[in-house]
Amino acid sequence: MATYNIPRNVKGEGRILYIFSTKALIYTFIGAIIGGIIYFIFDAIGMGTIGLLFIVGLGAIGFSIATFKIPKIRALNDISGENIDEVIKRYIKFKSKKNKIYSIYTKEKEEK
Repeated sequence: MATYNIPRNVKGEGRILYIFSTKALIYTFIGAIIGGIIYFIFDAIGMGTIGLLFIVGLGAIGFSIATFKIPKIRALNDISGENIDEVIKRYIKFKSKKNKIYSIYTKEKEEK
């Protein structure tokens, strides 16, 4: 007898708590850690509530960067549909090399 692989839906098996993928969980923790540093600064001043808002807000920003994609907009046609974190990584690499993009603008002569 031959053996056969039965296809199954494996989407979502790499998720933790249903909404967090591994990448989203890491980005959320990084955002929350940065927010925690800001929390300790605000807590020393006596405004701990604002610091807690920073923890939640920066954690949500980290989650959204890891999870969402660039929407399909006509002006952003080159990068639409790509993950936001990939676009940010490419931008940082581009700027670290101090690259520049030059565009040539020519005005065409009107024919009479």
